[in-house]
Amino acid sequence: MAPLKSLEAQYGILDSNFQSFCASNGIFTEQEPTSERLKEGITQVLSIIDRQHQPWLNGLQLLEDAQQNKHVLSTGFKGIDKLLEGGLREGQLTELVGPSSSGKTQLCLRVAANVAIQHKGRVIFLDTGNSFSPRRIEHFVRQISGSVFNEKVMSNILCHSTFDIFSMFDVLHQLENSLKSQGHKGDCKARTLIVDSISSLITPILGGSGPQGHALMTSAGFLLKKLAHELNIAVLVTNHMVAGEGGNLKPALGESWKSIPHVRLLLSRDQGNKTCSISILKHPSLASGEVARFVIDD
Repeated sequence: MAPLKSLEAQYGILDSNFQSFCASNGIFTEQEPTSERLKEGITQVLSIIDRQHQPWLNGLQLLEDAQQNKHVLSTGFKGIDKLLEGGLREGQLTELVGPSSSGKTQLCLRVAANVAIQHKGRVIFLDTGNSFSPRRIEHFVRQISGSVFNEKVMSNILCHSTFDIFSMFDVLHQLENSLKSQGHKGDCKARTLIVDSISSLITPILGGSGPQGHALMTSAGFLLKKLAHELNIAVLVTNHMVAGEGGNLKPALGESWKSIPHVRLLLSRDQGNKTCSISILKHPSLASGEVARFVIDD
């Protein structure tokens, strides 16, 4: 356990009891502290411990929390807002799935601009594939606000590039600590977290015969849901499509991931024009199969 013990000074939670627990379960091996296996083990164990210490809430507390803290945020698309009875709900993880070039990133950028303007909130955008476009954000800001360029709105959309799942964990934990320490201070509350795309971070770790990849995927999903609930923010992630039985397209990441998002939406785009369709695949309170059509302005 020497590599783990060397981290005790930096991370107080990794004390002797924690080290003994890991040793008794064979989680860690005698590897360098920077090894990928050590990072995986720490992530898994911290996730387990965190889930075991969730407070009990009664029905009245949950209802009050939903009414007072879990607001609905407009997406900026009337068709989508009508379909979702207002838009994205704070406290929920919403997944947007669709094939390549269906408009997933454009929808995310429009949501970011609309939340920053209409809801006067801060948006955190995790860019996993160099898809974030400040020029598109500026275009949407001007479109929503009537050709007026708003520097404050632009400054409230924060972008962070992350290209592997461990970097995402680092960013999310930093975000959690930062927002919890801020509380309700300041005049601009964080309202939305966008990850475009979650599948590009998870897909590379799902190969191989071991369970580590799926465990990390599950940990990532539960962390995103935890942030949504505890910080009262709407979390929006994108996912691509893969070929299924008979060549039919289906959402990537498999059955294990399917159960994690609160809401799952399918986005498609008519070839040769700007018209898109979005349908509900999964929703805690709305019927699946409902469809809305809207236009993404290029």
